[in-house]
Amino acid sequence: MDIFFYICDRITILLQTHELYITVIISDHYLSSFSPITLDEMNAVKLLDRIDKKFTFPACRLEEILQLLQSNYRILEIGGLRFARYETRYFDTPDYEMYTKHHNRKLNRYKVRFRTYLDSGLHFFELKFKTNKGRTIKKRRLLDSVRFDISGESEELLHKRSPYRKEQLQEAIRVYYTRVTLVSNDLKERVTIDTGLAYRLGDRQAAYPNMIIAEVKQDKSGASNFIHLMNDLRIKDISISKYCLGIASLAQNVKINNFKIKLLHVKKLCSASA
Repeated sequence: MDIFFYICDRITILLQTHELYITVIISDHYLSSFSPITLDEMNAVKLLDRIDKKFTFPACRLEEILQLLQSNYRILEIGGLRFARYETRYFDTPDYEMYTKHHNRKLNRYKVRFRTYLDSGLHFFELKFKTNKGRTIKKRRLLDSVRFDISGESEELLHKRSPYRKEQLQEAIRVYYTRVTLVSNDLKERVTIDTGLAYRLGDRQAAYPNMIIAEVKQDKSGASNFIHLMNDLRIKDISISKYCLGIASLAQNVKINNFKIKLLHVKKLCSASA
């Protein structure tokens, strides 16, 4: 995979993976207007055991929303960059058991993935667990090289923290996007804003460059300037799993009935921002 980007009066990021091209445009002015926060400062509150709330909106509204958030949030800056490019490879059983549990609205469900931070080169194996209380618990292992086989520390974590064994799992889909991370001034809340969402499953591809997925992450439910803003702008909290959206878009012979309303919502968002 090759990654190219250049900076002019606006930040333009061109993500190329084989024949997949996604362009994400974010105004440099609105990113540079935030006060920065370092990774060490942000990690003072890791939020690996948290509650989440997601919002989706058309990309044409992003600059307006960023402008309205500047006084209440700081922006994560790493190596002079205020955005980060992600590649995530999800693993599932051959019959998509993890996807199906999510589709069937089962709690106590898992996601298994490798995540690569393309700008820093950091590479993690991660295990996410959604409890029957609606909390998200994430466990991860930093790997010393970029590899996508579940072995060593990755296999140990999988066996210890999930009912799955590596022999049951295979790569299910690759997900690419660019993320801006905001942290509330009191450090109690994190907001991730994902743009340029794109997928690859074998030789099939899908992309949603005109949709933004924003996620609020808190230790416990509390006051949130971001949620208040979403309410003021009449943007609904509609939870869309990036993994499930990709599988529903590209995989064959999977259930999608319970996702039809969300898929229609995505279609309308993309049309509104076109």
